[in-house]
Amino acid sequence: MRTLLLLLLLGVIGGPLQAASLRCGSALINTDDSGAEVLDKCGEPASRDFLGYREVIDAYGFRNEVTVEEWTYGPRHGMYHFLRFEGNRLRRIDSKRGH
Repeated sequence: MRTLLLLLLLGVIGGPLQAASLRCGSALINTDDSGAEVLDKCGEPASRDFLGYREVIDAYGFRNEVTVEEWTYGPRHGMYHFLRFEGNRLRRIDSKRGH
């Protein structure tokens, strides 16, 4: 039982981390920030990948198709940061220790 618990804990710690904010120098970016705000605070990413389109339904029930991109920053102190944008809004921040 202890071994199983230890393996589960290591899996959680060793896997990708998800955060709602990220520090870029002295600035802080948060989910729902625009791409322009992130560029202003963090600079150009190491890479930008176009992932495709996603259909979203707005507050009025209208369907819209938005672009989905992933920006990669790093390594910063051994960590890579993956920012997912949907419709030019930051929706998710994941971090993973580099090799």
